[in-house]
Amino acid sequence: MPAQTAKLFNNDRSQAVRLPREFRFQGNEVFIRREGEDVILSPRPQSWDDFFAEPQTVPEDFLADRKDLPPRNSGF
Repeated sequence: MPAQTAKLFNNDRSQAVRLPREFRFQGNEVFIRREGEDVILSPRPQSWDDFFAEPQTVPEDFLADRKDLPPRNSGF
């Protein structure tokens, strides 16, 4: 699908986007995240089953700054 434009407008003190019909979402909420300069909207799952059915991606550097310590003997 070729790129399209959407109109921005202010709603009270928030900025909103008027999505074209073919980009509309079901429900009342979406997930929003930023990847570089892009802002990405994704459908919010309606249930935990829906959430876990979606493939989740973890960034390559997730927890990269953590030390991998050996297990401790807790005495149990």
